[in-house]
Amino acid sequence: MAKRDFYEVLGVSRDAGADEVKKAYRRKARNLHPDRNKDNPNAEAEFKQVNEAYDILKDPEKKAAYDQFGHAAFEGGGGPQQGGFGGFAHHDFRSSFSDMFDDLFGEAMGGRSGRGGRQRASRGEDLRYNLQVSLEDAYSGIEKTIEVTAAANCSSCGGTGAQSGTEPTTCPTCSGMGKVRAQQSIFTVERTCPTCSGMGQIVKSPCTACGGTGREQTSRSMSVNIPSGVETGTRFRLAGKGEAGQLGGPAGDLYIFVHVRDHPLFVRDGQDLFCKVPVSVATAALGGDIEVPTIDGGRSRVRIPEGSQSGRQMRLRGKGMPALRGGGLGDMFIELAVETPVNLTSRQKSLLREFDSLGSDNNPESSSFLSKVKSFWDSIKS
Repeated sequence: MAKRDFYEVLGVSRDAGADEVKKAYRRKARNLHPDRNKDNPNAEAEFKQVNEAYDILKDPEKKAAYDQFGHAAFEGGGGPQQGGFGGFAHHDFRSSFSDMFDDLFGEAMGGRSGRGGRQRASRGEDLRYNLQVSLEDAYSGIEKTIEVTAAANCSSCGGTGAQSGTEPTTCPTCSGMGKVRAQQSIFTVERTCPTCSGMGQIVKSPCTACGGTGREQTSRSMSVNIPSGVETGTRFRLAGKGEAGQLGGPAGDLYIFVHVRDHPLFVRDGQDLFCKVPVSVATAALGGDIEVPTIDGGRSRVRIPEGSQSGRQMRLRGKGMPALRGGGLGDMFIELAVETPVNLTSRQKSLLREFDSLGSDNNPESSSFLSKVKSFWDSIKS
């Protein structure tokens, strides 16, 4: 029985392009797949014809031979073999089916590396490293050396999981697909291959160093540049510095999360700093100059106005924190805390009593408060 014309099998014209041929093949393969045609005894034969036709027409060299010599180009004996096309006599049905399987199920299965689904390379896990820095380091920036323990490619087997001199073999259960399919009633169920655990290959002689996993835990040092202006919660990504991938897959990333430690003197709010400075009653009342520290390690002289109260703030412009990506410096705010003296001597107590007896005109807040209290009591009585 003569073979059907391959173009007729796929339902395309002879001048059809590669995309049109592939679309026609996918459509035919879906409709004729044996799993979908249990009641059609001819489905399997027609499905094989579609695969055979696509295997020839998708390849430019095979297609050229078929266009010139027809089916004779791929049969044993005859003149066309002398033209160099006899090597195509055996059709790669596995390759054609793999193309269809990639199109239909590739996304659902997470993708494969290589034709036919062999060696299911997977990306390595991302890692997180919590890095603590001081407020001074956040101000100036710093280069830190960190130690990271993560899975890396085994130094003995190079990540293959097989002993030196051997290689992993294609899983016989799933033929390297990593999945097996089973018919349940009218549904086709696909699950991870139990033999290779979805890897698509098995290691008959596992590497003794890594136990066949292809990876080993290693500790490595690396330098990390922390720029000025970082805040708690700032995150940096180091591409490819995470765990090694499996079966040649790409490495994951390393994410560094910064935590800025609390400071004994300064409280940070964005780019601004706040510093509470205690001052004596005499300094607050009479005024004077004090020295306060700044985050850059320097000192600033601040003039305290006469009659300053607790809670009063004064601004030092440009003495705060830098922005992470430039934009100038924040400000520093000095908050006065008028300190009540303790452990007074007899002489000091006597002077304070004498001062207090001279009148209350020196305490405006007290006078204002007493006035409000009197008004409140009067309103209650009336």
